[in-house]
Amino acid sequence: MRIDIITVLPELLKSPFEASILKRSIEKGLVEVHFHNLRDFTTGNYRQVDDYQFGGGAGMVLMIEPIDKCIAQLKSEREYDEVIYMTPDGDTLDQGMANQLSLKKNIIILCGHYKGVDQRVRDMFITREISIGDYVLSGGELGAAVLCDAIIRLIPGVLNDETSALTDTFQDNLLAPPVYTRPASYQGSEVPQILLSGDFPKIEKWREEQAFEKTKTKRPDLLK
Repeated sequence: MRIDIITVLPELLKSPFEASILKRSIEKGLVEVHFHNLRDFTTGNYRQVDDYQFGGGAGMVLMIEPIDKCIAQLKSEREYDEVIYMTPDGDTLDQGMANQLSLKKNIIILCGHYKGVDQRVRDMFITREISIGDYVLSGGELGAAVLCDAIIRLIPGVLNDETSALTDTFQDNLLAPPVYTRPASYQGSEVPQILLSGDFPKIEKWREEQAFEKTKTKRPDLLK
């Protein structure tokens, strides 16, 4: 998979990809992540990418021309399955969406900034608009990093245990069951005996029951 991220602040994005699972996935050659500074697609001494909005109002708007030039250059080099715009009014990211996107080959992610982008960008170039929650961030960069993490960890070979991602919370519309590790007893708090029994069919049944009860208590909406 290749992910191209268009941003006015590439330095804000690089850190999450330089550690842990994301770093290893890049080093293994399982994914390519490229950052494109929108200012590199401008003309003039000030490398301007934003301007005041027509009709007045507070906040600057990212202009269409540099975005068009960047996307056009990328598309001239390869085909893309999705051109995603990170925006608070997009579809809320969930596990099902991450699963779908993990099967794609090439993705462009455009990070909004300031007051957003010229509406014509959304009308002409964007195939999917995604939000990571009902709140507003200073820009789409952090949302793009969250989206990439959710996608990349699902790519075969990224996680050491191939079944790990399949048992995550939300994969089957259930929250994950409680998990424990050593010591088995700590200050009078004990690990459930079933987990120490070695009876794996019974352990799996217990985990399913715990996942259901946890979901019913904390997120009953998922059971609908």
